[in-house]
Amino acid sequence: MPVRWYGIMMAVAFLAGLWTATQRARRVNVSADTIADVTLWLMAGSIIGARIVYVLTYWKQEFAGGPFSEVFMIQHGGLVFYGGLIGASLATGAYLLWKKLPVWKLADVFAPSIALGSVFGRIGCLLNGCCYGRACSLPWAITFPKDNPLHPPTYPVHPTEIYDSLLNLLLYLGLAWLFRHKKFEGQVFATYLIGYSICRSIVECFRGDYPPDHIHAGFLTSAQLLSIPIFALGIFLALVLSRVRRTNT
Repeated sequence: MPVRWYGIMMAVAFLAGLWTATQRARRVNVSADTIADVTLWLMAGSIIGARIVYVLTYWKQEFAGGPFSEVFMIQHGGLVFYGGLIGASLATGAYLLWKKLPVWKLADVFAPSIALGSVFGRIGCLLNGCCYGRACSLPWAITFPKDNPLHPPTYPVHPTEIYDSLLNLLLYLGLAWLFRHKKFEGQVFATYLIGYSICRSIVECFRGDYPPDHIHAGFLTSAQLLSIPIFALGIFLALVLSRVRRTNT
């Protein structure tokens, strides 16, 4: 079985997220065992959600008429981050409610680690040849090899994977700082939703891998369209949870 860099970077992303979340949890008296248990649900939910959304999004282009087994071949690439975020949130939230664990406290613990995981995940996309950018003549443009099985362009393109990775690194550093100075439970997670939706929308302006039917209103990509409710949800959570904190005090 071939070992692919995309899979390696996904594994590094989860390990980096787990380690940093464990270190952060100690500050709020959450055990490492709890973080490990939650991480299993987070990993399962994120992979399943990311694959489901990818298959639904690209069914006509990649799966219709082909063998159904290809739906499960994630080693060939094909994960949508927003699907992973939604899947992870639902699976993790269900587990926390089942075990009667503090939802927003643990959401804050994991939020910076999600951004850090995206740093490595996007490097995996770069090595895989997916999520590439539009044609670019700038000095930092990149060119993919001609024999890439995903068939990215062989002319210079924007390194959108690197843009995304660097923005997520800045987001991680900001959220890690906020975790130590937060005013209410859930603030870090709400800020992550706001920050990531902005970062993703910026990067999407340079993406070049979308088919024409994935461009909405003439200029919005599917990810930018989904960033709007994610951004609004972050604002809503920040307002509601801060009000709950003031009410309780």
